[in-house]
Amino acid sequence: MRVLIVSDTHGRKWGLDSALEEAGDIDMLIHLGDVEGDEAYIDAAVDCEKHVIRGNNDFFSDLPKEEEFYIGGRKVFITHGHAYYVSLDPEYIREEGKARGVDIVMFGHTHRPYYEDDNGIIILNPGSLSFPRQEGRKPSYMIMETDENGGLHFEQRYLERKSQDKNLQN
Repeated sequence: MRVLIVSDTHGRKWGLDSALEEAGDIDMLIHLGDVEGDEAYIDAAVDCEKHVIRGNNDFFSDLPKEEEFYIGGRKVFITHGHAYYVSLDPEYIREEGKARGVDIVMFGHTHRPYYEDDNGIIILNPGSLSFPRQEGRKPSYMIMETDENGGLHFEQRYLERKSQDKNLQN
């Protein structure tokens, strides 16, 4: 299974379009919030299983604020993260993941990529496709793949700014 994990697109379609193009064939899309009105666009643009949640800037959205589901037998918890103070430290969200008995915790909000394997619980943030805040400020996303033996593989990816500049002109 091939999963595209994105967050914090903030109503700017170019980053999502570029990530979808670069990722190629996917079996699932996970969007970790702050879609800012692009729910219908995402639904139309992505023809596979989708898990999209509400972020702190999705004021009038009916999207769920959190979700739990399974990927290849692993329990996943997704949330935007602001309610767990992720901008300060991932400790609260790590503890929430342990309390829920999940294998993978995914969050957004900080606009910075993050990956940690804490004694078997994977905690990750793909960063932001629209307003990156990490050093170098490249828009980012993650690809997660499961192999035939049930192994998980994560790849942090970055979009080149030239694709952003090109798409802003269109």
